[in-house]
Amino acid sequence: MNYSELYENKKRGSFDFPIELYYVDESSPRYHMPLHWHLEYELITVLKGSLELSVDGEKTVLNCGDCIWIGDGVVHGGTPKDCIYECVVFDLGTLLHDTPVCKRSATEFLANKNGFTSVLRKGTPAAATADKIFEAMEKEQRGYEWITVGLMWQLMGMLLSLKDGQLFTVDNRTQVNRLKNVLTYIRNRYDSVVTLEELAAVAGMSPRYFCRAFSQITGKTPIAYLNYYRIEAAGERLLMTDETITDIALACGFNDLSYFSKMFAKEKGVSPSQYRKREKAVWSS
Repeated sequence: MNYSELYENKKRGSFDFPIELYYVDESSPRYHMPLHWHLEYELITVLKGSLELSVDGEKTVLNCGDCIWIGDGVVHGGTPKDCIYECVVFDLGTLLHDTPVCKRSATEFLANKNGFTSVLRKGTPAAATADKIFEAMEKEQRGYEWITVGLMWQLMGMLLSLKDGQLFTVDNRTQVNRLKNVLTYIRNRYDSVVTLEELAAVAGMSPRYFCRAFSQITGKTPIAYLNYYRIEAAGERLLMTDETITDIALACGFNDLSYFSKMFAKEKGVSPSQYRKREKAVWSS
């Protein structure tokens, strides 16, 4: 999965079937999921291992067989641990647009401020329905589009019946919205010199308060997250391009090659050259 933009405005699937499936394992670029958000909804299932997620600043862990439904505009990112996971990303607004069936319920669903974001634990009816969605998308048998959309409606009905205590609720919505501005700024400027003062100004906070608020939501200091994002961008370029390591370091905001190599090894456990060699070998096998 390519998470090269924190705000993703990519087209999902086709015009008449705006749903797309992604399979993610250790050989995938951006195996680690940086914080990002998009206007589509997302359904994630863990096939192996575990996935530690941050969802609008709240922490949760998905184990094998668990799923999560993530609403539009929700900031989310994750750290996989010996993990394989799949994601279905879909434009729910388009799917429900001008539908004459259950129009009132559809309007209620789309109006929910958190998009009914909720964890669907293994063994629950909702998780079983989500599994069927992934199965239909994987097999793509004749009529799978109808099956997928029908299962999606069924799952939405289940989510509407959940009690508030089972859903993610965000008390610090203002801070999360400010965080979105900072994440977008990092996406657009990570290849340049970025200071703490700049990021704080984007958030409309003092540097001291901004550091505390940012760390509470992301688990990292602003500069630590900036470097993390730069390394993730560099890792993707190492796999997807033939650019030299020096050129990649410069393109990702590192003017000192030795510092880049040190930071890369700290995040990935290997040097940039070792990472490129190892991951490309996995791809070709």
